[in-house]
Amino acid sequence: MKLIIQIPCYNEADTLEIALNDLPKHIDGIDEIEYLIIDDGSSDKTVETAVNWGVHHVVCFTRNKGLARGFMAGIENCLALGADIIVNTDADNQYCGEDIEKLVRPILQGEADIVIGERPIDNTPQFSWIKKKLQHLGSWVVRKASKTGIPDAPSGFRAFSREAAMHVNVINEYTYTLETIVQAGRNKIAITSVPVRTNPQLRESRLFHSMGSYVKKSMLTILRALLMYKSLAVLTVLGAIPFLIGMGIGIRFLVFIFKGSSAGHVQSLILACTLMIIGFVTFVIGMLADVISANRKIMEDVQYHVRKLMYDGDNSRMWQEAANVKKKEAEEEAVQSEKKEA
Repeated sequence: MKLIIQIPCYNEADTLEIALNDLPKHIDGIDEIEYLIIDDGSSDKTVETAVNWGVHHVVCFTRNKGLARGFMAGIENCLALGADIIVNTDADNQYCGEDIEKLVRPILQGEADIVIGERPIDNTPQFSWIKKKLQHLGSWVVRKASKTGIPDAPSGFRAFSREAAMHVNVINEYTYTLETIVQAGRNKIAITSVPVRTNPQLRESRLFHSMGSYVKKSMLTILRALLMYKSLAVLTVLGAIPFLIGMGIGIRFLVFIFKGSSAGHVQSLILACTLMIIGFVTFVIGMLADVISANRKIMEDVQYHVRKLMYDGDNSRMWQEAANVKKKEAEEEAVQSEKKEA
């Protein structure tokens, strides 16, 4: 059983070594533990720090592509490297490394394929009151959208079985946390959560610059996930609102006609017709979106089988060799940089 712990990094030279030192070296039931970092276009010595520490694998982006793409690059490389379980954690040492054993235990016991680390949000001092409430609100919305019981949806501390990782597909460029839970619920993947501990904050979050930005991006992510996976239900509700209002106004106009006093109320008839048309068109768009989402399901199945062929067959050797080449290049760059400084 092989575990790979992946860490997305962006200018994390100051905190990466602390996070790496906190990771477990042995877990009962795991034969191999390897470490992989995804350098998301860092301009500091993140890669050198990782290589000098002894990280097994390094994935490098030439420019910053964002957390979601870094996460997916890590998943793809972990699959290529033969990981049976993949754990994702942060480079700022937000999560307690010892709790990785808690994350992988349900997977080892066959109880789940995805495990989310549940942070003690209400007892986390670096979270403001409004952020705690927004975290709970966002998690509640995701639970409703995904039909899962995950209490801490924004948590990036999570473990995937190899089978679950084969199904992961993130479209959003902001974050992977919410979309992957909605996707898991839609695809009936066994998902659970375990309580985990957090460490004192070493730096401010780089994922959002303000609370308003956090709320906006999170709500857009949830709305997009809903439209992608539950388009018919969402657009039916949205279409029903103007349609029912228009119907009510139309009934009011008919009442005036039966009373013989419809003169001067033609504007109500026009408004009623407009609202009902808007509602009907929205419903039709929902039906079309539902058909498109069925095609997306087919594409996800195709992607799953392609990954199986690539990573579980002979082609996986080519990916492993390519990953080793990248690591050697990173090591050579670190050596050259040290020589220049000397």
